[in-house]
Amino acid sequence: MTAVESRPAGVLAESPGHRPFGARAKAFVALTKPRVIELLLMTTVPVMFLAAEGVPDLWLVLATCIGGYLSAGGAGAYNMYIDRDIDALMDRTSQRPLVTGMVSPRECLVFATALTVGSTVWFWYLVNPLSAMLSLGANAFYVVIYTMLLKRRTAQNIVWGGIAGCMPVFIGWSAVTDSVSWASLVLFLVIFFWTPPHYWPLSMKVKDDYERVGVPMLPVTAGNKVVARQIVLYSWVMVAVSLSLQPLGYTGWFYTVVAAALGAFWLKEAHALQSRAKAGITGAKLKEMRLFHWSITYVSLLFAAVAVDPFLH
Repeated sequence: MTAVESRPAGVLAESPGHRPFGARAKAFVALTKPRVIELLLMTTVPVMFLAAEGVPDLWLVLATCIGGYLSAGGAGAYNMYIDRDIDALMDRTSQRPLVTGMVSPRECLVFATALTVGSTVWFWYLVNPLSAMLSLGANAFYVVIYTMLLKRRTAQNIVWGGIAGCMPVFIGWSAVTDSVSWASLVLFLVIFFWTPPHYWPLSMKVKDDYERVGVPMLPVTAGNKVVARQIVLYSWVMVAVSLSLQPLGYTGWFYTVVAAALGAFWLKEAHALQSRAKAGITGAKLKEMRLFHWSITYVSLLFAAVAVDPFLH
């Protein structure tokens, strides 16, 4: 039994008067899942450069980033409110604010709602209504479709739930053009096919956590060989989709060279993981986190190339 199992999730570890202001402030920031938001904004801003075919209005970029943080932060807080029962039983999430009692469930729910409403109003009046609706849709998809309906029911949870993480591409494009386009759809699909092979290696690492709480992540319901094969399949599709921007006329040589080089290294790592899984290697020697860490570098550099390419052709 872990230390957190002795106290129900959301029950305050200490009275509100003994919760330091600084620690409370950090806890509310943690509710927004800032590391996840960093990845989301990393795909939003470069798309704005591509849509503008150069440097977009910098105030618009700032407004879009602030609105995106508020919206994604609200979704993250709702997710922690809904998942506070299983978060208390998983090592990876045992220090989240609702589990430790630094924030109460009621406070979390109010905070999440305020961020969601605030972000929608912010986007509507300071960016445009289309971006506001896309942002609200992404929030609702993550909370309702992924967290409430898919996460605890199917191993395909991260595949379809990942759609919410693709929406910043549409939001960034619509912020500049007040529309969506084939280019934004291609980049949406890049993130769609990137998400499972990005997250499944982490799921392999913390498989015992998910198994303990009954969340059917693919590594829980299938063996490492099956998971690795799926990672390779999604990786090949992702790389192919990433290379379609140039034939469609949206990018030039720079993006294509970067995408090809990054894709080649990704496929090398994905196939190496599959080879280790096929050989029956487990534990630290499986090195599944190599691909997880590389996936973050991959998407960062790929979207950096998206931002730079308009200046080179």
